[in-house]
Amino acid sequence: MTRWLLIITVGVVLGAIVHLITIMLLPRTATLDAYARLTAMTPVNAVMPLPPPTPDSASMPFMDPAFAAAICRYDLSRGPLKFVVPVSPAYTSVSFYTRYDIAYYAINDRAAGRRTIELELMTPDQRAELPDDEEVTAADRLIVESPTTTGLIAIRALAPEPGLMPAARAALAAARCTPQSAPVATR
Repeated sequence: MTRWLLIITVGVVLGAIVHLITIMLLPRTATLDAYARLTAMTPVNAVMPLPPPTPDSASMPFMDPAFAAAICRYDLSRGPLKFVVPVSPAYTSVSFYTRYDIAYYAINDRAAGRRTIELELMTPDQRAELPDDEEVTAADRLIVESPTTTGLIAIRALAPEPGLMPAARAALAAARCTPQSAPVATR
């Protein structure tokens, strides 16, 4: 009896270890992840609107047709980015992902509390190089630290009615994701 119990326990432990290793390695070995799919259709450090999804095709899986979507594929190796997107009439959200599709930050228009979502994106090393300015407070300057030098910024604007889709697309068309040569103090 104890022999069978030992065999079952060892089998369960080995199965759990294999399962965890597989789950941890799968994102790194996937060849058609979001970043790879968008590489062909989006420039680096620029906002690119995604085409609306249709039943037969969509740029990304599970896209909601009530949202206009745009992507900024970023590379912070040459310096930080300045990111600005005006809010749409209904709802606007911005999500930040690493190269391997791990979400690390998100903000929406209600949290921003302004007519634009404006922030600086940089690596922890670039943030450490910023001068300490006592006059600039956290309320004046939103800085997001990226854990990797490359990744994606997904921008979505809601159009609760089909007639509001042009306004949502216009808000995304005005979004900017521009590199900065040196850290810049705002205001």
